[in-house]
Amino acid sequence: MALISDDDKERVAEAIAAAERNTSGEIVAVIAADSGSYLHAPFLWAALVALAVPWPFVYWTWWPIQHIHLLQLGVFAALSVVLMYEPLRLALVPRSVKQARAHRRAVEQFLVQNLHTTQGRTGVLIFVSAAERFAEILADAAIHAKVPEDTWQEIVRDLTDHIGRGEAGEGFVRAVEAVGSHLAQHFPAGPNEPPGLSNHLIVLPSE
Repeated sequence: MALISDDDKERVAEAIAAAERNTSGEIVAVIAADSGSYLHAPFLWAALVALAVPWPFVYWTWWPIQHIHLLQLGVFAALSVVLMYEPLRLALVPRSVKQARAHRRAVEQFLVQNLHTTQGRTGVLIFVSAAERFAEILADAAIHAKVPEDTWQEIVRDLTDHIGRGEAGEGFVRAVEAVGSHLAQHFPAGPNEPPGLSNHLIVLPSE
């Protein structure tokens, strides 16, 4: 299933272009399928369960140790396969770990998209990682100094509310318009603005 429709991608691109006509700042929007594979989680939990398997059989049965060992290996293999199913795999990972991974990828994208090189340090990244249900706005030094952190959080809450209702496109458009409004207020467009960064919504595949 696509993270966002082609029509919504076009709407977001148009919203970014419209917002940047009124500001010298730069807006980049990124949506990622996930920020990590978390392949360690199924093996870790399968190993923990498999380690506990022999004890009841050792104390309460007369099973030969070879049979118990084979059962232990079977439990590990079966759980490893079952827990590899993505929803289960993600459920095994602590929320704090998923948020840390997603935040790290947001910072990486801020650098990869060259937002730290914008003239005047006024780049803003709108980042969503779908699997972790994580959204964040990262602003470079100049705009971050002028806009309170609570303002970004309000925009993020509105974005995630729309994504939760299956309206990712509308959520991104509203987020872009809100960010653009703050950029225009503090860093209005000047004459002969140089060409900016790409305006399209960047969609990242799974890790």
